[in-house]
Order: sequence, then structure tokens, then C-alpha cells
Amino acid sequence: MKLKSLLLVSGVLSFLGVAFGAIGSHLLKNFILPELLIIYETGIRYQIYHSLAIILLSLLYLKIPSFEFLFAGNLFVYGILLFSGSLYILSITGIRKFGMITPIGGVLFLLGWLVMLKGVWKSKLD
Repeated sequence: MKLKSLLLVSGVLSFLGVAFGAIGSHLLKNFILPELLIIYETGIRYQIYHSLAIILLSLLYLKIPSFEFLFAGNLFVYGILLFSGSLYILSITGIRKFGMITPIGGVLFLLGWLVMLKGVWKSKLD
């Protein structure tokens, strides 16, 4: 994704993170087991953290137009979809097999942070 698309997607993911948080706090807590609600909340937390990280990477890209910053942002988008998405599905359905997808999203998060570090390392920042 290019910069504008990345920022738009990050805005949507941030909005959805807040909306899903409200749904969890006000609706789901009455319908799912407490341990599944904790899993759901973990998905929200990582979604919000990484949505904000995408925005920060986009701002960094404006200052230092490095491919790594956009690539890291894209890794975070796919990480959110796999990590948080699998936790949402697992917690709502109770089907534990969805938990097998979660580590793939976690690896994408880790790769995103490493790619971001590479971009900073290569930059001419003081």
C-alpha cells in the first residue's frame, strides 16, 4: 500500500478498534466467557497499538521517504488482520483452532518492527 492508502486503512482499523472495544465492554461481556473476553481484549489492544504505529510510520515516511517505513506499516496491517482478527473470531465462536492463525500475525508484527528499525538505521537521522 502507498502512503495515503496506509493512512486510510490505519484510520479505519483505529476506528474499528475503538468500536470493537465498546462492543466487548457493553455487549460481549454478557455473552462470552470471561477468559474469552480477555482474548478479545488482547486483540483490541494489539490492533490499537499497531494502528497508531502505522500512523507514526507514515509521519516518519513524510520526513524520511524510506521504503522500509511503508513496508513495516503494511506488515502491521496484515499482522492486525491475522493476529487480532483470529483472536476476535476465536473469542466469539469459541473455536480454538483459530488460535493457530494468531502467531502468524504476531510474526508479521515482529517483522514490521525489525523493518522499521532497518529504515531508521539506514536513515541520515542524527
